[in-house]
Amino acid sequence: MNRFHSLVLALVAATGFVSSVQADTYRVPARDDVQLGPRPFYLVEGMEEGRLKDRLMQCQNGPFYRTDFSIAHRGAAMQFPEHSDVSYRAGARMGAGIVECDVAFTRDGELVCRHSECDLHTTTNIVATPLNNKCTVPWTGPVGPNPAPQCCTSDLTLDEYKSLTAKMDASKPDATTPEGYLGGTASWRTDLYTSRAKVLTFRESIALNQEMGVKHTPELKGASYQDRIDAIFGGQAQYAQKFADELEAAGVKPREVWAQSFNVEDILYWIDHTRYGKQAVYLLDYDASKDDIVIQSPYETMDRKAYFKMLKQRGVRIIAPPVPALLAVNSAGEIVPSALAKDLKRMGFDIITWTLERSDLRKGAAKAGYYYDFDPTGAAVKRDGDLYKALDVLARQVKVLGVFSDWPATVTYYANCMGIK
Repeated sequence: MNRFHSLVLALVAATGFVSSVQADTYRVPARDDVQLGPRPFYLVEGMEEGRLKDRLMQCQNGPFYRTDFSIAHRGAAMQFPEHSDVSYRAGARMGAGIVECDVAFTRDGELVCRHSECDLHTTTNIVATPLNNKCTVPWTGPVGPNPAPQCCTSDLTLDEYKSLTAKMDASKPDATTPEGYLGGTASWRTDLYTSRAKVLTFRESIALNQEMGVKHTPELKGASYQDRIDAIFGGQAQYAQKFADELEAAGVKPREVWAQSFNVEDILYWIDHTRYGKQAVYLLDYDASKDDIVIQSPYETMDRKAYFKMLKQRGVRIIAPPVPALLAVNSAGEIVPSALAKDLKRMGFDIITWTLERSDLRKGAAKAGYYYDFDPTGAAVKRDGDLYKALDVLARQVKVLGVFSDWPATVTYYANCMGIK
């Protein structure tokens, strides 16, 4: 290292920005050390004129701070490989007070961060490695003439899983090489941040959150192959207990974790048998074609209000439907709370919702798909900046506790501007 470089490093170290120069060192962001980048400002500037835009424009100089209202969905998955170390760090840097790890499992019973038990073929480089041969369905050639690959965390040991590199969730089914199959990243995302993205275990994600000073919202994922859960853990309850044991072993305080599951039995198990049930989050899916929430068997035949009353009596406090289940557009073209949102609030539930910035909104809601099915004609959300209209209704009228986002800076900006802690 020459004298000039030594001087630069000394000056940078003195200002506290060593991490940007020394790539192997990560400086933990303090609560007020939030960097939102240009996107929130770009979105606000592009909004339709009105009082909300005027209010948000007044906040461009901050101050910006970390907030639990902003929840990092798989980290910062809009541009960083989901459930990777770089994605989690980016989410915390953007002011997310809570960071999510979706929890799946390996063949030897270790818990790891993946959105699905069987998504490794699109979220990692596995098909271009010798581990492709261990996949439930290996990649063998272009999909169509050949079967679609299916590579599961449960196909691998922990050591094998840890040898993989995370990538953006995408594929090119017609590719003729495994390297080609790993492409296909959407144009509104990027592959710029994939060169050193590491896959993580659940335990590692907890430690990283603790290092960064953020809270936890791990989701216990359902199995693609339930028989593997039964064989490895002895049953679903034991799997849910293993999840809680990892939190206990890491010393995570119950008030610092919002454990999630789409399986109501997991929620009830945590309430009855662990310290992590009080803030457990029951995730609800939504079928836009029926304009109805999806309830698992054997509860699907129950009257909806009776079902929620039962959950309330069992100790469930937080319900998390997706954004399209909580919003509607009225005859005047305004976004308003849905009937479900009103019912849940009337019954006394707290609400969290998912997921902002998970759609390409450049052509408005009409072209944006599932997360904007509440506005199928684009009457209210005409441009990408208008997502702040939806966020404003979720915050002020539905009064959600927090919002998952693939780009947490967008939610952090709104929360900071509106004084939401």
